[in-house]
Amino acid sequence: MSMGSASELEYYFLLAHELGYLKNLDFTSLSDDVAEMKRMLASLIVRLKADSL
Repeated sequence: MSMGSASELEYYFLLAHELGYLKNLDFTSLSDDVAEMKRMLASLIVRLKADSL
């Protein structure tokens, strides 16, 4: 669920940027932050799955 929400947020940032509501610098910074958050979530998911075995 969290990964889906992060992807949805990523989409909304892209949409806001394309509609002119976000400047390039802001969009880049926010996109980088979401990408990092998604990497951390993926690592957590892998760790939790490994611990449950």
